[in-house]
Amino acid sequence: MTPAERASAVAFALKNCALEAMTPGDATMRAAADYEAGHIDVARLIDVADGEGAPASGVFARTVLLAERGWRPTGDLAELTAIHRGLFEGVFDDAGLLRTSDTTRKATHDESRASNPEAFFPAALIETGASNIASELAEKRNLQVLDRPAFVREFAHVYDELGYLHPFRGGNAMTLRVFGSRLAHDAGWDLDWGTVTREAYRQAKHAAYLADTSVFERLFAGIVRPANPTRVFLIAGFEQGPAH
Repeated sequence: MTPAERASAVAFALKNCALEAMTPGDATMRAAADYEAGHIDVARLIDVADGEGAPASGVFARTVLLAERGWRPTGDLAELTAIHRGLFEGVFDDAGLLRTSDTTRKATHDESRASNPEAFFPAALIETGASNIASELAEKRNLQVLDRPAFVREFAHVYDELGYLHPFRGGNAMTLRVFGSRLAHDAGWDLDWGTVTREAYRQAKHAAYLADTSVFERLFAGIVRPANPTRVFLIAGFEQGPAH
């Protein structure tokens, strides 16, 4: 990876953790600076992070690893599972495992809906639901060759569907941001997550839960840029050319 690619991977990993209120430890951040500078490789970053014994450090380092080594972009449940495993293997016991029980969203103040075990997609039907979403994506050519407004609208719709699917017990949002960034990039767009706050993301999720994806549309419209050919996770650097 180039220095800019390493910096982008680190920046995305930090943001993906920050949006879940996860902060890597000091030793991991020092190792991340060494990684950006090319003084150590990603394997050493993982070793330092695991040595701290903090989940946030481990997940941060594995996000960088995932960004560097990539995964198979199949656009389906297999891809989501591969991302989830890549982010959490060695940190949490359920890495890459589908949830087996129904669960609820906590992003609502409506107690009657929060107590409904079907507020997320039924666990027994996750594979069926994921297959339907993947088929929809395939029919829409994975959102390729769309003008910006159409892409933002369709992307927000798919993003909400996958959020409702909620295939894993935990780590769904982090997995979805990685998947969404890859999907957008391959469709010709990059997402600058650097400007997104936890509160803005929470509000978008809450509105989508109430069947209003317009907040997600506005959020994505503000961070979508034409794709940089060399980087999927391009944060705060769109003015730089692809050689940087």
